[in-house]
Amino acid sequence: MLKILVSPPAGDPTTVAAEEGRSVMEIIRGAGFEALPAFCGGGLSCASCHVYVDPAFADRLPPMSADEDALLDDSAHRRPGSRLSCQIPFGPALDGLAVEIAPGLND
Repeated sequence: MLKILVSPPAGDPTTVAAEEGRSVMEIIRGAGFEALPAFCGGGLSCASCHVYVDPAFADRLPPMSADEDALLDDSAHRRPGSRLSCQIPFGPALDGLAVEIAPGLND
């Protein structure tokens, strides 16, 4: 079973089953994490699926697009490792991926 380790803001990490071919956002939402609202549903028009990716996985991710970078620039919570989970396609190379859900838009 492929998996992702998800930590909600200020919460304990939970291991969730991950399906190849889905985005990390879809996997996290499908596992019931309400802390990741993903308002635009993966349309790359908001930053409500913002996560912090464990640095050990940084070189396995696709490059960040200019649109993703611009949306993250608008976040008060951007830091190294910030990515939009809707822009991370999940596959076997990311098995064990560890992400922390960024604080909400109003936090």
